[in-house]
Amino acid sequence: MRNSPNVKDVILAPGNGSFFYDDQAAIRTGAAHDGFLYVGAPLTPGFTSIRMPARSLSIGLVLSDDVIVWGDMMSVQYSGAGGRDPVFQVDAIEALTRSVVIPRLLAADVSNFLNACKHVFAYHEDKRLPLAIEYGVSQALLGAVAHVARTTPAEVICSEFSLPLPERPIPIYAQSGDSRELNVDKMVLKSVDVLPHGLINSREKFGPSGETFRNFVRWVAKRTREIGQPGYHPILHFDVYGWIGLEIGMQPEKIADFIGRLADEVPGYRLHIECPADFGSTEAQLEKYAKIVEFLDARGTEARIVADEQCNTLEDIQLFAKAKAAHLIQIKMPDVGSIADSARAVLICKENGIGAYVGGSCTETDLSARAAVNIAVATQADMILAKPGMGVDEGISIVGNEQSRLLSILKYRRSKNSMRTVDAASA
Repeated sequence: MRNSPNVKDVILAPGNGSFFYDDQAAIRTGAAHDGFLYVGAPLTPGFTSIRMPARSLSIGLVLSDDVIVWGDMMSVQYSGAGGRDPVFQVDAIEALTRSVVIPRLLAADVSNFLNACKHVFAYHEDKRLPLAIEYGVSQALLGAVAHVARTTPAEVICSEFSLPLPERPIPIYAQSGDSRELNVDKMVLKSVDVLPHGLINSREKFGPSGETFRNFVRWVAKRTREIGQPGYHPILHFDVYGWIGLEIGMQPEKIADFIGRLADEVPGYRLHIECPADFGSTEAQLEKYAKIVEFLDARGTEARIVADEQCNTLEDIQLFAKAKAAHLIQIKMPDVGSIADSARAVLICKENGIGAYVGGSCTETDLSARAAVNIAVATQADMILAKPGMGVDEGISIVGNEQSRLLSILKYRRSKNSMRTVDAASA
């Protein structure tokens, strides 16, 4: 009879992501809005329309004591772009999960997270499993190991990666979506650490020579001073989806000059620019981003660039970190795959002196967001995305409250351990 903890059954539940899957290629060509819809035919394979409701698939592991632990599979908003996996198809993912993944789960030992991931995520037909499967199943496996150990998922990560129990909260970064001004006010009133993303994903939002974007950056800085609490001083982080390169030119020196001059217009603020350009491949991105970093560092600016497109998997992140091809790397968790690899990615960034941003997508779920908090806190990342959704309040609440609860548990654990140590010494 088997004594090690095991999965005795698996159940699946289709669900919804918290936003929409968007065809980035079609949007870049200038697809027009019709209310919340985009008008026109999709360009990226797998999309049936330019904007599609995000779907998810939950996987529940029925453990030997009848407790059920869950994980959620899904794709990111801009699936199929920047070297990412195709858009999430529930039926195809469910079929592969039933035929390949579930038999592996039923044979897995859930007393060790990393070993369980290694067993379940072995290659199938000489290929890696879809990263959405790795992402959701690894959440459930981490929950299973935490349940068996009677501890938090963060403590499992600390134990298996030989990390100290964390004490520091991770700065939270909120994203505005298209309701930029209204959501900036929400973020400032809630004193978010990093803001506002801005969703600068079209020529209209970037403007000729970037003027529309520059005006927005200046307005955000001004707004933090106008309505923020005394002493409130957030990092200003904007995702421009490659539009600096598209509008200003693809030369690294020109891109760095634009970013440096923009930083000069908001003195005293640290400025993050995510995806200043998309050079079309991981190799080109590595070479050109490293040059942008060199130019910015030589200028002595407070501006930082953040890698996203073409930097998806753990292997990509390792290449970017070692090449110093960014100041900060977004670890976009559904694109990385297994959350064990997201933890490894943070540690690789830290080893190479690169900032680690535990990110993801507005299309995620409450469950995957809480799992991300445990990874970010355990590895002591530099910042974490408030997710899921585009409403701001929900993501801040889910991520912020999960972090607060987790840190309170860890503080309690430390205090109890200290009391035991004192009692043992006095015995």
